[in-house]
Amino acid sequence: MKAVILAGGIGTRAKPFTDFFPKAMIPVGNKPLIDHIVRYLSSFRFIEEIIIVSDFEGLGGQIKHYFENSNKKIKFVQDSGSGTAGDLLHLSALLKGNSEFVLWFVDNLCAIDIKKMHDFFKKKNSIASIATRKYKKEETGFAIVDNGIIKEFLEKPNVKLSNSECLGVYILSTKILEQIRKKSKSKKDLNLSYHILQDLAKKKLVSAFDIGKNPWIDVESPVIIERNKKIVNNIIKQMKS
Repeated sequence: MKAVILAGGIGTRAKPFTDFFPKAMIPVGNKPLIDHIVRYLSSFRFIEEIIIVSDFEGLGGQIKHYFENSNKKIKFVQDSGSGTAGDLLHLSALLKGNSEFVLWFVDNLCAIDIKKMHDFFKKKNSIASIATRKYKKEETGFAIVDNGIIKEFLEKPNVKLSNSECLGVYILSTKILEQIRKKSKSKKDLNLSYHILQDLAKKKLVSAFDIGKNPWIDVESPVIIERNKKIVNNIIKQMKS
């Protein structure tokens, strides 16, 4: 199986940091964010190749320079500028001969068990499986209030969400490439979720792999890393174990 890391976003939420380096190179611990993801994916023996998609002609060149000649599993593909689904179509030749692949958006940091997720994907006979969660650790404190009186304080609790939150880690059947190819005839900029998975979900072909209460964080900027050191360190520890 192959894994694709989408690292081509312009990182609008991370400005002004991303004026100087891509989001994938945000420091997490003593290594760039993408280094942790590559090492984690490489720890699964069945993942034979990792394809990184980014704007290597721009700031993404820093990613290529960081990994070049250090990891033979990695291949680099220039961002096509045709959306998250369009990028997958752009690298379809590299996925030839594979029945499914892992897709990981670079700003997601979580020790998701890819083996269990793949087994779940197979069990559900889905074309796509998305990592989801029902519990979220809040960044602020809460209070239990009764008739205007605070009875108890809850410091950054884990709360149950009314709907499952979709995280940026997927297992996709290569059959999805044909769906993208059909859509690309009428639309050039294709979003994976809205233009492709939405239709498949209506046909009950998209499964949700619940990560439970495992910590996950959206690394949108260095500020997020700084504010959530304890969670980040916990995730990195899990990714190494």
